[in-house]
Amino acid sequence: MSTSLERRYADRLEQFTDRHPLAVDVVVVLALMGCASLGSNLTLPGADPPDQDRTATLLMGVSCLALLKHRSHPRTSVAVTAVCTVIAVALGYLLTPLLLAPIMAALYWLATLTDRRTTRVYGVATMAMVMVAAVFADSMDHLSLLLRTIGPFFWLMLPLAAGNMTRLRRAYLQAVQARAEHAERTREEEARLRVTEERMRIARELHDVVAHHLALANAQAGTAAHLVLTSPQQTKTILTELTGTTSSALRELKATLGVLRQTDDSASAPLEPSPGLARLPELVSSCASAGLTVMVTTTGEPQPLSPGVDLTAFRIVQEALTNVTKHAAAEAAHVRLAYSGSRLLITVSNDGPAATSVPEGALSRGFGVIGMRERAHSIGGELCAGPRPEGGFEVTTALPLQPSSAVAEESETS
Repeated sequence: MSTSLERRYADRLEQFTDRHPLAVDVVVVLALMGCASLGSNLTLPGADPPDQDRTATLLMGVSCLALLKHRSHPRTSVAVTAVCTVIAVALGYLLTPLLLAPIMAALYWLATLTDRRTTRVYGVATMAMVMVAAVFADSMDHLSLLLRTIGPFFWLMLPLAAGNMTRLRRAYLQAVQARAEHAERTREEEARLRVTEERMRIARELHDVVAHHLALANAQAGTAAHLVLTSPQQTKTILTELTGTTSSALRELKATLGVLRQTDDSASAPLEPSPGLARLPELVSSCASAGLTVMVTTTGEPQPLSPGVDLTAFRIVQEALTNVTKHAAAEAAHVRLAYSGSRLLITVSNDGPAATSVPEGALSRGFGVIGMRERAHSIGGELCAGPRPEGGFEVTTALPLQPSSAVAEESETS
């Protein structure tokens, strides 16, 4: 409790000093002037004081007035106070801590306001001058040479050590504050980066869900409108499947938005699992209802995928088939899954003619290929998309079975 109170009052005193530096300096200088005047009246037992009171008052006044400039000219303040003190000692005044008060204050402020080299040079020179004056002073004839020199040495070393400690403490506090500000800026930048990444992830999920199902619904509605007069029974089947397509879109959209609203409440309803390659037959069936025949081929021995890779693989296949449905005139597509070592190779292609394959301009205007590439890169995979030399369009991606980056696992929550 006492420590906190002391710290509080110390902080208040420091704030007052920062707001009113001149007033504080005047009060300190007046106190030092009183100490120096009192010290000039002290003598050793049996010794007569020097009969030069006006000179001593003038010298102490000049030294104390020089201290008013210690903030802007600390070196000058030390030099003036040192000269005045040496003259006072040479005139016969006893060298006491009270007489040394102005020069001790000047050395303290010098140590706090300047660098270590300047403090060392001026401190050594000042101590040498004062000790030499004490050796030859008549007022200290009754003392031994050791006492004449060791006293001024320790009294002048005290403000230098205190000043150095104050300077180091200020430097430490500034460094701590700078580190805290840097850490705060880093946390803010990291938070902004995480928000941006989360927005991009949500945008990819919404794009995949909405674009795929709307493309299928559009194709189913167009096919139904074309067959409504010639084949009513087939039209009825397509419209029934259209209802299932829109219902599936609503379910996935609800699941995606449910993640954003999810709380830590254990009583909240559990979310549906993330889609994966296990739902590939359902995807193929929905494409077939839109008039696109999809053939799936698997080579190699299927291996278990991490949830992030499984979701990424499904979304890439889904988006590639959506692009075929929206942009290509092909009636068939081929999905190849190849398990090779520690990687899964996925190829989605259509065999339409080159003139009716996915237009390059359509890809540049949308976000489908960009989203697929971002998904692949997020788990350490690669993706290539472009026209085939023999006609049609092909999307090829290579995904690791178990990504080393934990970032990919964030996609499980979609």
